[in-house]
Formats: sequence, C-alpha cells, structure tokens
Amino acid sequence: MLPRAARCAAAAVAVAIAAACIDKETARRSVFPLMKTGGPRPDELPVMLNPEPPFRYPAELYARQVQGNTTLRIFIDTLGAVHPESTRVYDSSGYPALDSAAVAGARELRFRAARLHGVAMAVPILFPVYFRHPEAAPLPGDTVLQGRPAGGERRVP
Repeated sequence: MLPRAARCAAAAVAVAIAAACIDKETARRSVFPLMKTGGPRPDELPVMLNPEPPFRYPAELYARQVQGNTTLRIFIDTLGAVHPESTRVYDSSGYPALDSAAVAGARELRFRAARLHGVAMAVPILFPVYFRHPEAAPLPGDTVLQGRPAGGERRVP
C-alpha cells in the first residue's frame, strides 16, 4: 500500500481539475480583456477550447487543503495560442506553488481567437485560476463561484 502522502499526491492530480479548479463555463465567463485605452477592442472575446482547465493542484498544498486564487496575464495570438513567454502572475494567491501551477497550466490553454469585424486579433487578457479543495471551507467570495446564496448555506434540491 502507498504511504498517505503518495496517495494524496495521486488523488490531487486526479481531483485537481474536477473538484479543485473552476469548470470550463466559469473560466469562459471569467476572461477579462486588457485593452489599451483608445485601441481597437474585439467584438468577440477569446473562448477557451480546452475540454477541462489544465491546471494541476500542487499535491502538498492539496493535502493541507490550502486554497487560493491566481490571476494571470496571458497573451493570445491570432491562432488562439497562448505565448508562454508572455504569461505573468498579475495577482498572486500568496502561495508561490499555486502561482507556479497556474503559470505551468497556462501553457496548455487553447482558445478560439478574439475577433474584430470577423477577423482574428491578438489580445492580452487577465485569466483567473481558482484552486479549491472539495473538503475545505469556502473562501470569501466563493458563493459566486459555487452558485450558493449569501451566507454560505447550500440549496436543497
């Protein structure tokens, strides 16, 4: 039998996308364009094409139920590819391992490019990454992510 730490690490990789990070629809709605004042703005924002967000929860932090939000600044070209060399942490989670995991996962992001008058255009955007443990208490503001009413009580179906 594997030691507890090894089991937690294996579980972290398997659960990180399904339970710890946001779903594709929430990620799509959370993309914020960073357009210079007066510059052209796209008619259509980029749309994430990945079937699941590609972020891996660091095993040690998952085992300790550490949670956090990292906002990345990423550059998406006219083909919808993220340029890894331009990816930066815009707003840190306060945990270097979560920030590093967000930057590493951003390399795997794929998008339908932003468009202006039907023509693909390159854009920088802010992309939030939410690391959540399914057994940890919600962080302030998580009611928005989880669709819970204010006060944290769960809706009963």
